[in-house]
Amino acid sequence: MSSNQGIQTLLEAEKEAAKTVDRARQYRVQKLKDARSEAAKEIDELKARKTAELAQYEQQHTGSSGQLASEIEVNTQNEINQLEQAFNTHREEVLNKLLEIVTKVDPQIHPNAKPVE
Repeated sequence: MSSNQGIQTLLEAEKEAAKTVDRARQYRVQKLKDARSEAAKEIDELKARKTAELAQYEQQHTGSSGQLASEIEVNTQNEINQLEQAFNTHREEVLNKLLEIVTKVDPQIHPNAKPVE
């Protein structure tokens, strides 16, 4: 009977070892689940923080581009005004030169023309 008792002890030890291994597996699985959920939470927090940073960056730079657009508009209008003023100042002079060139005809024989005999 002592061999039966030894076998029984071995079976009980084997069952206890199986329970220990099972608990270790469950512990490992639970730790993995916890790690995944913690990582997902950190990812969500990081995503929210980066989205907020992006929105703030866009707001800062969009405002400055609107300001740049208004500055460009003012500069363009100033240049247009200067061109119109220059046009009005030199208009008569340019018209007189054009009329003089168009109305002054100086007939000349073309250098390649051959005299007709």
